Amino acid sequence: MHELSLLCPQDRVETLSEALEALEALSVSVEDADAQTDAEQALFGEPGMPPPQAGWQRSKVVALFATEEAALEAQALLAVQDFFEGCTVVALAPLQDQDWVRLTQSQFAPVDITPDFWIVPTWHEPPAQAQWVIRLDPGLAFGTGTHPTTRMCLRWIARQGSPAVLGRVLDYGCGSGILAIGAAKFGATDIDAVDIDPAAVESAALNAQANGVQLRTGLPELAQGSYQTVLANILATPLRVLAPLLCSHVAEGGHLVLAGILERQADELMQAYAPWVQLTVADQEDGWILMTARR
Repeated sequence: MHELSLLCPQDRVETLSEALEALEALSVSVEDADAQTDAEQALFGEPGMPPPQAGWQRSKVVALFATEEAALEAQALLAVQDFFEGCTVVALAPLQDQDWVRLTQSQFAPVDITPDFWIVPTWHEPPAQAQWVIRLDPGLAFGTGTHPTTRMCLRWIARQGSPAVLGRVLDYGCGSGILAIGAAKFGATDIDAVDIDPAAVESAALNAQANGVQLRTGLPELAQGSYQTVLANILATPLRVLAPLLCSHVAEGGHLVLAGILERQADELMQAYAPWVQLTVADQEDGWILMTARR
């Protein structure tokens, strides 16, 4: 396989990417050409929503082709197009054969939630100081412990530290089931983990089994009645829409724990939940916040 790297301005990213796909690129990726420099530009967006912009001011577009001939042909065809003005070829190079499984595994090391609570892939041994361990490998469903929102939710669970505080637990939008599994590790025994994605439901059930904990997993209609702890690590937009539903599941005196929220979105979430609970910021990490409330 061969990799064709191109440099282009922001307004050409979408057109260039579509052209590369039409020229039978196996994959096309876009990254900030100024990454790891003082000119690096952060772009925050939400999955399922339109991106804030197509690319960075100076975007590096990388296309993967099956053969060198295909990459050279694509390069030649692009060079004569009007939309290629202002774009340049950075490199055309063979992609070295690698053990992709081992390479992927090397990118997922154990993650510490607290000094004694760790998320550990199955190909690693737990650290000596780990008293609580969730065994979890990357999969189709969101939630491996590497994202700040997941870590903050798990830290909150660990700080409660007892089944009496956690009580009956609902993990709404459970993804991999990592939060529900975390609650089980800290003693909760009556846990529902629900998601709109059947693949996530299946993933949560398998991960729970692999960790030796008991969960009920299913689609959102599985959630019934009130819960002492309601966890929802989704995103700000669906959290706003779900405010009446999530609050209806929180028992009197119970905890509501919300994540997937950027710092700048705090006020809008507070307003959305104000008719039912008073949200406050309980934790923050890398531009993300954890918001909690007592019913």
